[in-house]
Amino acid sequence: MKKYVLNFHEIDKDQLSEAGGKGANLGEMTKAGLPVPHGFCVSTFAYRMFIKNSREMDRLFNQLDSLKYDDLEQIRLIGKRIREHLAFMSMPEEIQATILKALNQTGKDKAYAVRSSATAEDLPTASFAGQQDTYLNVCGPEQLLKAVQNCWASLFTDRAISYRMKNGFDHRTVFLGVVVQEMVFPDVSGIMFTADPITGHRKTISIDASFGLGEALVSGLVTADLYQVQAGDIIHKQISKKEAAIYSLPEGGTVTKELPHEKQELQALPDEQICELAKLGQKIEAHYGQEQDIEWAFADGRLYILQSRPITSLYPVPSISDDKLHVLINLGYIQMMTDSMKPLGISVLSRIPDFLKKDPTDPSITREAGGRAFIDITGALAIKPIQKRVLKVLHDMDQLMATAVSEAVKREEFIHQTMRKLKVLGIAKTLAPIFIPAALKVAANLYIKDPGKAEKQAGSFIERTVRETAEKLKETSGAETIRLIQQDMGNMLPHVVFKVAVYFLTGVVSSGYLEKKLKNKVGDEQSTVLLSKLYKSLPHNVTTEMGLALGDLSDHARRHPEVIRYLQQADSTGFAEGLTEIPGGAAFKQKLDHFLGRYGMRCVGEIDITKPRWSEDPAQLAPLILSNIQTAGAGYHRKKYKQGEREAEQAEREIVSQFSFPQKRYISRLVRVYRSLMGMREHHKFTLVQLMFLYKKAILKEARSLVQKGILEDEADVFYFTLEELIALLESREIGCIQDILETRKRQHELNQKLKSPRVMTSKGEVITGKLHNAKSPEGALLGTPVSAGVIEGKARVITRLEDAKLNPGDILVAPYTDPGWTPLFTSAVGLITEVGGMMTHGSVVAREYGIPAVVGIEKATEIIKEGAYIRVDGTNGFVQILEVDGT
Repeated sequence: MKKYVLNFHEIDKDQLSEAGGKGANLGEMTKAGLPVPHGFCVSTFAYRMFIKNSREMDRLFNQLDSLKYDDLEQIRLIGKRIREHLAFMSMPEEIQATILKALNQTGKDKAYAVRSSATAEDLPTASFAGQQDTYLNVCGPEQLLKAVQNCWASLFTDRAISYRMKNGFDHRTVFLGVVVQEMVFPDVSGIMFTADPITGHRKTISIDASFGLGEALVSGLVTADLYQVQAGDIIHKQISKKEAAIYSLPEGGTVTKELPHEKQELQALPDEQICELAKLGQKIEAHYGQEQDIEWAFADGRLYILQSRPITSLYPVPSISDDKLHVLINLGYIQMMTDSMKPLGISVLSRIPDFLKKDPTDPSITREAGGRAFIDITGALAIKPIQKRVLKVLHDMDQLMATAVSEAVKREEFIHQTMRKLKVLGIAKTLAPIFIPAALKVAANLYIKDPGKAEKQAGSFIERTVRETAEKLKETSGAETIRLIQQDMGNMLPHVVFKVAVYFLTGVVSSGYLEKKLKNKVGDEQSTVLLSKLYKSLPHNVTTEMGLALGDLSDHARRHPEVIRYLQQADSTGFAEGLTEIPGGAAFKQKLDHFLGRYGMRCVGEIDITKPRWSEDPAQLAPLILSNIQTAGAGYHRKKYKQGEREAEQAEREIVSQFSFPQKRYISRLVRVYRSLMGMREHHKFTLVQLMFLYKKAILKEARSLVQKGILEDEADVFYFTLEELIALLESREIGCIQDILETRKRQHELNQKLKSPRVMTSKGEVITGKLHNAKSPEGALLGTPVSAGVIEGKARVITRLEDAKLNPGDILVAPYTDPGWTPLFTSAVGLITEVGGMMTHGSVVAREYGIPAVVGIEKATEIIKEGAYIRVDGTNGFVQILEVDGT
């Protein structure tokens, strides 16, 4: 029989549906013997019986269903209507009697805290903290019943309604329990986090404390003291000026009082109690098995726990086998793809560093956390000469990442870690056969070989490698196909990528030498101008060539109004087939097929093997084609490229003319190598993408066999398994309940997509953000990394997803990142701002080729810069100014 009231000792964490999140946690802690004030919970069953008496709720629920979470005005109106309706309804007599009976048993003369406890609250994945109401110092039966009913009504506060909508909770399936708990009249109270909520450091307990009731802290009335504890020791104290406190009144309710001056700057909680509270926090965390956000109070010489809920804002920690400090970098920030990946995507990428392993059973240096791939670079950073080189490479990729890693290696804990000499020698021995030949090839390309032949040689190697890989995959089947993919990915860097990348690396070396010589000759400013022109319209860049080809495709589409209309309503289902049914569509489809034959393996986020490729879903190209048509005239992309070539040729002549005869030959050689090889920066990635598409098709072929056997329901389900698990499935080995695994991983992937992943984190869970400094930036400017010189002003076009891309002439593109899939937009944009990137990442390189000012690495740029704002991009000095917002 369902009950209207449950005592704390009757409840545990498994009774979320009956007691709500808060009630379930309090019951769980009571049973665990923690110092929780006594009380009871008015069950969700009582709430359901209460609203069942309403004739209006179905209609009001239907009105809520028609709204979106950001439709704030309508939410306000309907929410107010629901709250008023519930507040004035009569509570059923049977429910009243049961609540009052529980009150008499607990003590009718006591004061109580009455708190809402929703079933979608204090969950491991969504806290909903502060969404419903709390009533303190409630005295007597009448006040209690009113407080309970007000709590029920508070399930429909504006913030609660919007939050549920945003997190995908149905209003009809979220119920409310009400916690009735004996009031503690604390001298001091506050909040304790068993992990640092700011940095994420899992070994730091963070305690906020203020005088009186904790509501003063929660409401923002006071700035609390901050104490931090590690391993039982207080490592940090920040004593704040606490001018006021909230206290209980004898007749019920609370009052805010100003504190005496002599008390305002006193430490609220003594050291002894800080350490005792920290131990209590560790006990609670150990009980729940995850980090906790805990409300506590100190009264009459005792500590009390008023509430505990999971901390849902922490980014997951990568799995590490030892307790040493490891430094991990987010591969997504390097590869311009910060989205969450499915398990297969991470499993494939994790194989790339396998060539470093001496033993196949050794753990990979690639770690998964929150659906992202992190690289453990601790070993490289422990070797001083390599550490310096790693930081230089990271600086070119993402300056914020480089500064964050620089900060991490200065930590005492990291400095005191040592690597055994044998391990250092082992790493050097593994890398030597790769890097020594690569270095020799770079030297030969720089000084001896004809750079004009490099692209043809690289192209032949890539073509042969792709062809041979396709043939090998045809000859295998089942688990052997997956093992072949594992082996090939493990050999990718030494056997494929490095053999292609040496050409671009030679270009980088020539660039450094040329820049140094030029700066010594003409100074920083003029050398920057000349080199930026020399970089324009570099030959042999496969991504630039793709952008030009897409421009040609757009020019063909613009001749056919029916094709343009079709593209505006593009749907992935039957996209290519539908083209043949409209005027001009068949001819356009022929051009499209030719484009896809060359670039169909590409897409946004192409390092993730699970992402749909353009050839799999050509409708992805529609916004890019339409953007080209909207922002530029026919042939503009080709004219712009030719103009860049002419400027580069002029810069080449001007650079060489700066030097005397003995140096001209050397400088001419550097310029030629620079122009011939710098454009080949995309060749190694283009190779990787082509091979990964072959692997994907082979995996999907095996997935179809699993569907035919009834092991999987859909071939796309294969994306939720690792390569090792696929081998087990293909060999009919048991890996658990397939359906349960799929449901869990699909749900986890949805949660991972909502996470904001960090650039750099440690094995302790600490997120290190890094800092940029710029003495040349004006006050209030957004700081980033200058990657393409020049200054431009224009309207901000904030694009977070490529499928939403619509640029107008003169727009400045503001994006989280760009990868090769974004390249066509560069023809239209007059400036670029990204949250991710460095000097040598995709957007930076393309911006320099197109000659548009660019600043990258501006944290939260897509949130800070509003759509349509008039902004200035200074790509020379590395900052962005917001000049006008909405025309003001």
